[in-house]
Amino acid sequence: MNFNIYLDDETGRQLNHVAKQEGESRNALVRQAVSEWLNRHGKSQWPDEVLAFKGMADMPLFEASRGRLKPPDADPLA
Repeated sequence: MNFNIYLDDETGRQLNHVAKQEGESRNALVRQAVSEWLNRHGKSQWPDEVLAFKGMADMPLFEASRGRLKPPDADPLA
């Protein structure tokens, strides 16, 4: 995908300097920066370890106790 971005003069100078210093193109540096930013900010708010958690084998499921829950005395939203 191609698109244009506009940088202020100082940012452009810094980008040119770093690109020359690193032996990379400006486009390569911008791609890398955007990719790194998306990796940090584009993830869900829960870590993969939490999302993958399937429970503990020796613990009953919460839903198994639902029938023993006492109903509320009154509707709190009424």
